[in-house]
Amino acid sequence: MEKAIKRFKRMVEKEGIIREWKKREYFEKPSTIKNRKQKALTRKLMK
Repeated sequence: MEKAIKRFKRMVEKEGIIREWKKREYFEKPSTIKNRKQKALTRKLMK
């Protein structure tokens, strides 16, 4: 039983379901999404 739970947790983590759920938990304005993506891109390019 524990192996099945571990395998399930691994699958969920790999697919990013938890991350996606947390992102969609609250409504986010389109402008906020755009700003967040722009900041992430800027941070990525600075590395």
